[in-house]
Amino acid sequence: MRAASSLRKPLTRIALAAGVMLAACTVLADDGRPPNHEIKDPHYGDALFHFFQDHYFTSVTTLMASQHFERVAHHDDEAEVLRGGMLLSYGLTKEAGQIFARLIDKGASPAVRDRAWFFLAKIRYQRGYLPEAENALAQVENNLPTALEEERILLQANLLMSHGDYNAAADVLSGMSLKATSSRYARFNLGVALLKLRETPRSIARGTTILDDVGRMPAENEEYRSLRDRANVALGFSALSEGDPTAARNYLQRVRLKSLQSNKALLGFGWAADSLKDPKLALVPWLELADRDVGDSAALEARIAVPYAFVKLGAYGQALDRYNTAISAFEQENRALKESIVALRSTKWIDAMIDVNPGDEMGWFWRVGDLPEVPHAAHLSQVLAQHEFQEAFKNYRDLRFLARNLDEWRDKLGIFDAMLATRRRAFAEHLPPVQARAGDAGIELLQKRRDGIADELAKGEEAGDGLAFADIKELDLLERVKTMRAAIEAPGADPEVVALRDRVRLAAGVLSWQLAEEQTTRIWDMKKELQRIDTELAGVKRRDAELAQAQKDEPARFDAFGKRIAAITPLLDVMIPRVASLTREQQRGLQDIAIAELTNQQERLADYTTQARFALAQLYDRAYATKESERVPAKP
Repeated sequence: MRAASSLRKPLTRIALAAGVMLAACTVLADDGRPPNHEIKDPHYGDALFHFFQDHYFTSVTTLMASQHFERVAHHDDEAEVLRGGMLLSYGLTKEAGQIFARLIDKGASPAVRDRAWFFLAKIRYQRGYLPEAENALAQVENNLPTALEEERILLQANLLMSHGDYNAAADVLSGMSLKATSSRYARFNLGVALLKLRETPRSIARGTTILDDVGRMPAENEEYRSLRDRANVALGFSALSEGDPTAARNYLQRVRLKSLQSNKALLGFGWAADSLKDPKLALVPWLELADRDVGDSAALEARIAVPYAFVKLGAYGQALDRYNTAISAFEQENRALKESIVALRSTKWIDAMIDVNPGDEMGWFWRVGDLPEVPHAAHLSQVLAQHEFQEAFKNYRDLRFLARNLDEWRDKLGIFDAMLATRRRAFAEHLPPVQARAGDAGIELLQKRRDGIADELAKGEEAGDGLAFADIKELDLLERVKTMRAAIEAPGADPEVVALRDRVRLAAGVLSWQLAEEQTTRIWDMKKELQRIDTELAGVKRRDAELAQAQKDEPARFDAFGKRIAAITPLLDVMIPRVASLTREQQRGLQDIAIAELTNQQERLADYTTQARFALAQLYDRAYATKESERVPAKP
């Protein structure tokens, strides 16, 4: 679309937008060393995910929340640079500057410092804060990589040319290497600066040579082809102002017929032919141009240049028709402009532009690309070509986004309040049963039983006979051996029983040996089991302590959330009407910018209409004078 394409100015061709944000992620890397992209904190990775999805508002709010809760400790500096870059993207240059200043005060490396100031200067320039941009650029020393150093020189030259210091701009650009492909814009700007100086024939000749080189170079993409066309148009009009129409015609012939610069080139080519006293040749480009969109100033001028050429050719009838046609077209266009101005005084066209240019979130990189279905939409394309309007419209859209976001938060607060009440009620309902189950656990009784087992283990280990660790079978055998001994040793014992004494003594010895043999293993197993009991008991105690702490903390957390909800509500009550007021103010500003542009077009139309009527009157006077001369009888 022509409107969107016409916004491409020299400085924006040096990656002024995307470079800032992408560099925000890698600005901490030293020259020649690739940055470390390892993400150690998941919350920082979450912010980067939204960032690379072009959801900058979500990214910056997520990042700031994570920074508040200290969740990005491993990426403190990187997170601050990223936040600064995104704040820059919203035009918050003061806040971003404070972030960069803090990084510098922390002892950032010279490379980090220079990049921070450089990107700050670029954004300030794009936002129109020229003194602030110059101040930031002055902080840059000599630590930028080659690619950024070239951009710095271009930015400095553009700042100098913005307040008419073409001599200083030429000096800055002359010190730059002009052989690399990346220096095309440097060469173009240097040529323009030298031509605007017009101090000496030498500077004009040098500027012409540089622009001529740019105008002839091969162009592999539309961007460079457009730059080549701009160079040739600049050369053509410079030659016209120097009184060299032949050179002007040669330069303007290089411009593509279907390009953004073609209208100016056709108009200039016609005036070059006219200067060469060749009105018939001048008609060729002017007739082509006159059939184009009347909203373009070059096409408007062509409407009256065509009959002017016919007059020079003596084709007065055709000139008369062309002047009348031009006046009719001007009047029709003037009526259309009046209708557009009336339409611009309403807000429907603004809402329609937002509808046809949707976006998930607010953002500085968002551009108006499509026109809404409104009467005389072509007039809007001329308005959109203005950088001032684009910036104002982005601000308006951002305010609309903020208003919608605040309204959503106001609705969410009601939901959060209901959720909090539900949580309070659920906590109150579940607490008594949980407390009852915790009381049934009998932690004190379990602890006593554990202590008893530990005491028995210690005594058994101290005894060293293994009896304390005998199992049920062994205890039964010990009891039987004890019974047999009592029977044998009893007075008057049966001789057959007494005869078993050795066997009972042998069995008792074997049993004692087995108990002693198994004692070490059994003590180890008992200690392991006791350790497991200690672990389980500690877990029970911990959960009991957590439950007791939760009984204190949860009501406090509920109260804290309630206070936050209560605190945000009045803040929203203040911010919502404030944003609404700013939105209305920005809307009026948008309307004023658009109406002012169309009013300027009306004034140009009025001027061309006056010229056409004056030329038409001259033609009528000429025709009348011719008829009068024909009526005068010849003298005898």
